[in-house]
Amino acid sequence: MPKMKILTERDLREIVPLDLTAVQRVNDAFLSLATQAVVMPPILRLDIPEHRGEVDVKTAYVPGLDSFAIKISPGFFDNPKIGLPSTNGMMVLFSSKTGLVEALLLDNGYLTDVRTAAAGAVAAKYLARNDASVAAVLGAGVQARLQLKAVALVRPIREARIWARDVSKAKIVAQELSAQLKCSVVAYEDPIRAVTGSHIVITTTPADKPILKASWLEPGQHVTAMGSDAEHKNEIEPAAIKRADLYVADSLKQTRRLGELHHALAQSVVREDENFAELGEIVAGLKPGRTNDLQVTIADLTGTGIQDTSIASLAFARSVAAKVGAEFES
Repeated sequence: MPKMKILTERDLREIVPLDLTAVQRVNDAFLSLATQAVVMPPILRLDIPEHRGEVDVKTAYVPGLDSFAIKISPGFFDNPKIGLPSTNGMMVLFSSKTGLVEALLLDNGYLTDVRTAAAGAVAAKYLARNDASVAAVLGAGVQARLQLKAVALVRPIREARIWARDVSKAKIVAQELSAQLKCSVVAYEDPIRAVTGSHIVITTTPADKPILKASWLEPGQHVTAMGSDAEHKNEIEPAAIKRADLYVADSLKQTRRLGELHHALAQSVVREDENFAELGEIVAGLKPGRTNDLQVTIADLTGTGIQDTSIASLAFARSVAAKVGAEFES
């Protein structure tokens, strides 16, 4: 009888750290999206507004891969007030040949956190200046921590700034990351001060009103926006999209519907027929990324099903190699 593996969050944290291998897997996922006949249906979304809750279901099939994942990802953003994490969820890995369940990944959102941070690293790799060494993170949650760790894998970060509405939380995160990254990480009370002089700016919040203004942007800066993964979310002032020399989407179909681009289009800041690049096209060399050190670049990351299939496949392969997880006859 076929066997199914069950992996807990503890198992997955042990075998899938945020490292250069994870970044490369997500890099390869973007490459596949641009160069292969990937099947990636639109995100299925369920909103539960009275509890500031949402649930996303994402999936993708990549030709040639033995498996594909379906991910169920809830986000309930008032949870921290009652001592619970804001994100949760699981992934189910299926055989691409038979459709049988290969693994149930009870990650509580951990793999999503890793692949999202890894996507930020890929964006910085292709769009930030090579010498980018000062990073500003707007937000102080799990992604704020991971995005900074991820960008430090691909750029020589020597100084970081953290801003959050709750300054005390920003100070705690700054202290933690200073010890972990062994570089200067300082909490700021004013977001414009955090952004000024930074080479990389990363927004990591569920904000529904812009927290990053177009007028703050400076020549040479790169911005990664990863919080706007629903129609009502908006971290970057729409005028910033027009201000940028290069705007890049993880998936234009998605960012036109629910990313930062969605708001720029709604306000007619940019044209509907504007020829924007996707990150996978830049990874594949089909379109240019940053071409000089004075460009302002923006990466609009809404999260794609192919990233979930990629990280789930990595987790499954490592679990087999390390003999981790519990097996059951299906």
